[in-house]
Amino acid sequence: MNPDVAHFGKVALLLGGTSAEREISLRSGQAVLAALRRRGVDVEPLDPDASVLERLRLGGYDRAFIMLHGRGGEDGQIQGALETLGLSYTGSGVLGSALGMDKYRCKLAWQGAGLPTADFVPLREAGDLPRAAALGFPLMIKPAHEGSSIGMARVEDEGQLAAAWGEAARYDRLVIAERWLSGPEFTCAILGDEALPMIRLETPRAFYDYEAKYFADDTRYLCPCGLPPEEEGRLQALARSAFETVGARGWGRVDLMLDGEGAPKLLEINTVPGMTDHSLVPMAAKARGIDFDELVWRILETSLE
Repeated sequence: MNPDVAHFGKVALLLGGTSAEREISLRSGQAVLAALRRRGVDVEPLDPDASVLERLRLGGYDRAFIMLHGRGGEDGQIQGALETLGLSYTGSGVLGSALGMDKYRCKLAWQGAGLPTADFVPLREAGDLPRAAALGFPLMIKPAHEGSSIGMARVEDEGQLAAAWGEAARYDRLVIAERWLSGPEFTCAILGDEALPMIRLETPRAFYDYEAKYFADDTRYLCPCGLPPEEEGRLQALARSAFETVGARGWGRVDLMLDGEGAPKLLEINTVPGMTDHSLVPMAAKARGIDFDELVWRILETSLE
């Protein structure tokens, strides 16, 4: 047993939940559970339901490892509950989680800090659709509070706009229309104070959607990402600034793209990224020489801060 394991005490691993990303959370959680047990951590999996606060209060836990994706787990709700219970936990706090999950207000914060992001407008009702069309086509339509590309669609013209907005609105009352970016897509994992090696994402699909993220065999992950070291370093610094601007901490991931002129545009952040066999943070960590079990251990260490 690792002699440092006593620092952690009894750990509640929160996985599953009720969000649209439940399936991915369960897969991530099982991988993390196995890694923690290999390291000798006293860990119990806990799938939150209406009794979660009572179960956490009475379970004798010393801290929580949050592996809940999406609403209820990645948006500040469980973080606030854990704060109330006095339990330390992994990753971002209430503010960083809430802003990270809210794509619209996250982009507003980036704009306010002078960080580059694609032009966008919020869509709350059908009357807002002309504002989206004014951005020019094609557009990306996305729910403001979902992850894993759920509810997202590329829109080529006004004829597709209303249908895409209607589909996205099934998941969220607030939808974002974002100017389409034609350059390559990258992601930058953050672990502690370090930006890990960047990954370039390539898919034959219209964009990096749910299927491409978790199931497709034709998605390409390039790490090294192919950028000159100086340019990669600038993008890593931008990713760290984007992460810190919204109050995120501990670990996470920043997604960005280049536009047609090669200028970077921030897309979104993930404060509880996936940890499945298709996931990007473990891939970036491996490129940095950090294996999966060590990565999970370092994420658990963020609960000590």
